[in-house]
Amino acid sequence: MFRTLREDIATVFAKDPAARTVWEVLFTYPGLHAIWLHRLAHFLWRRGFKFLGRLLSHINRFLTGVEIHPGAKIGRRCFIDHGMGVVIGETAELGDDVLLYQGVVLGGTSLQKTKRHPTVGNRVVIGAGAILLGPITVGDDARIGAGSVVVKSVPAGATVVGVPARLAGPREPADLTGYLEHGRLPDPVMQALGQVLERYSRLEERVRALEEALAGAPPPSPPSPPEEVRARAWDALRGISDPEVGFNLVEMGLIRDVRVEGKRAEVYMVLTSPTCPLAGYLTEQVRRALRGLDGIETVEVRLLDEPWHWPST
Repeated sequence: MFRTLREDIATVFAKDPAARTVWEVLFTYPGLHAIWLHRLAHFLWRRGFKFLGRLLSHINRFLTGVEIHPGAKIGRRCFIDHGMGVVIGETAELGDDVLLYQGVVLGGTSLQKTKRHPTVGNRVVIGAGAILLGPITVGDDARIGAGSVVVKSVPAGATVVGVPARLAGPREPADLTGYLEHGRLPDPVMQALGQVLERYSRLEERVRALEEALAGAPPPSPPSPPEEVRARAWDALRGISDPEVGFNLVEMGLIRDVRVEGKRAEVYMVLTSPTCPLAGYLTEQVRRALRGLDGIETVEVRLLDEPWHWPST
C-alpha cells in the first residue's frame, strides 16, 4: 500500500510542473485525493458492500469535484490534473500511467447492464474537456485532444482531435515536453482543406497556361519603374486570403516585405503558427500572384522565423 502511495506522489511531480513539495501534494491536489478515495470505494464495491462504496464515491465527488463510480477500474500511476468535472462511469477501465485533465468524461451510451463505458490503455493522455462515449477502446500511447468527442475506438499510438474526433496522425515521442503539450495538435480538417486548395491552385495554373497558349504570346511591354512594380505586387498580394480566417495576407500582417529587382522578386512572409497546415498553399499562391507581373519571372518566398501578430493598423 505504501509503495502505491509513493508511486502516486511521484507521479504528481512527474506530470505537474506546479508541484513543489510533498506536503503541498498531499493536502492540495484533489485529483490525487479522488484516486485514493476511489481505491477504497472500489475495494468495498468488489467485496459486496455496494452501498458503502457508492456512499464513499458520493463523498469523494462532494470533496474533490471528481465523480468516479466505485465499479470503475483504474490502473497504477493514474493522475487527474485539477480534477474538477471529471466523470468516470461504472464499467470504465483505465490502464497504467494515464493522464486526465479537468472536465474529462468517460460515459456510457447504453441502458443495458453490460460493458458500456470506454477502456483506456496505458500511457494515454486525455485533454481537458474531452468526452469518450460508449464501450470503445483507446489504445496504448494514444492522445486525445482537448474538447474532443470520441465515439469510435482509437488505435494505439494515434492522436485524435475534433467533434467527432478524427485521426490526426501518430503521436509524438512520449518525452516529457511532448507528453504534456496536448494543446499543440494537428487539425485534420484544415489539412484536408489545404490539400484541396493546393490541387485547385494547380488546376487554376494549368487553365491559365492553356488560355495563354490559345491567345498567343502578348506583345512585350516596356519595363515599369521598380517602385511601381513593388506597389502592384502589394496590391496583388492583397488578393490572397487565408481560408482559415477569411482575411487577406496583407491585412493579417503575414507579408513583411516585398523586394523587386528586375525579373526577380523576394517576398518575406511569416505564418500564423509554425505548424500552419496551409503553409504550402499560401506560399504557392504568393508565387503565382507575382509570377508574370511586370515581367517578374522568379519569385522567392522566404519564411521568417518570428512570431506572428495582428498588425496594429
